[in-house]
Amino acid sequence: MSISRREQFMAMVDNDTIMKADAIVLLQGDGHNRVTKTYELWEAGYAPIVVISGGAFNEAYGSFDCDGLRNKLMEFGVPADRIVVEGLSENTYEQGKQVVKLAVESGWSTLILVASHYHQYRAYLTFLQAMKEGGKKLHIINIPARNLSWFRKEPWGQRLELLEEEFKKIERYGKQGHVVSFDEAIEYQKQKELRTYPSRKIEKVKDAI
Repeated sequence: MSISRREQFMAMVDNDTIMKADAIVLLQGDGHNRVTKTYELWEAGYAPIVVISGGAFNEAYGSFDCDGLRNKLMEFGVPADRIVVEGLSENTYEQGKQVVKLAVESGWSTLILVASHYHQYRAYLTFLQAMKEGGKKLHIINIPARNLSWFRKEPWGQRLELLEEEFKKIERYGKQGHVVSFDEAIEYQKQKELRTYPSRKIEKVKDAI
């Protein structure tokens, strides 16, 4: 029995290859639950800079204030001068565009993207679309925050239910041109692997993104 392209995409995102990057991008959302993973990546030396992306403030929706996220990171031990706050965006699509713009301005080529496990799929598809629109080639690595309950009811919802809503949004936003397709994302993953492991024999794919 064959698996769907969506299932292939999910498996790739869930098992992305980590490597050193120019910046770790912490996406606002899901309360403070993404801060610990972001700090762990920074502490392990995977990138010198942490970018907090998101200017929305709606605690009922899980969008906590960026200053609070910044303070949490500093409490863990990330110096203030190692944290960049992107506070203009108010949704995932705007986050993608603002972070890609920041990467271009900063000369960054590799980013580690940190969202919660249920949101990582849509966030990644959105960032690939933003990169495509911006005409910038970036190496984006998926390292979602894990060890989060699927069944506990948070003020902004149960993560298992939120996961289902995420895929509905992927379909809806795909029609609006705000996310790339699963096929495009899989092609991009192949390109990433070719760049990371150039000696491997992998079928060459077209430059989709």
